[in-house]
Amino acid sequence: MDNTGKLGLRVKKYREGLDLTREQLSANTGLSTKFIEDVEDGKIYPPLGAIIKLSRALGQRVGTFMDDQYIKDPVIVKHDARTEETSSHRGAEGHYRYFPLGKGKTDRHMEPLFIKIGVDEVKELSSHEGEEFIIVVSGKVLVRYGKEDHILSKGDTAYYNSVVPHFIGAVDGPAEIFAVLYAPD
Repeated sequence: MDNTGKLGLRVKKYREGLDLTREQLSANTGLSTKFIEDVEDGKIYPPLGAIIKLSRALGQRVGTFMDDQYIKDPVIVKHDARTEETSSHRGAEGHYRYFPLGKGKTDRHMEPLFIKIGVDEVKELSSHEGEEFIIVVSGKVLVRYGKEDHILSKGDTAYYNSVVPHFIGAVDGPAEIFAVLYAPD
């Protein structure tokens, strides 16, 4: 079973464990019932903002939906050993390709990621509780934060409250970033 299917089964398991309908989970997260159905059925892999909303509504930490195994500290991921978790739901290739860097650390409070960003014409804003920190590794990145746009280049960083509607996207071709997401318990 791929990661999309595993995540969907976990969402369904915790939703049913709380005796919630998909409609109730939709109301609790602000995500559409169709979106939740597609996640649970393994049709799409949700973006991290949606995973955070689902985890909060289901009383679980974000990593619950991404981890398969426990790794003792320190968690080390060598550059050539990074593995792609899966792509987000946008487009055939996916707008974001996630490479988790903290997978297996069960007591973590942050989600460190290496992310490859494809070009996306739809600049859909998202928001969720917590904070985010990004470092641009390659390419140019648009950071839309509320109504402000910022263009970042290699080596530039952004640190912001993710409750403010935001969008991170590539400009003039693909880009790569390191990102650390924090969602309070």
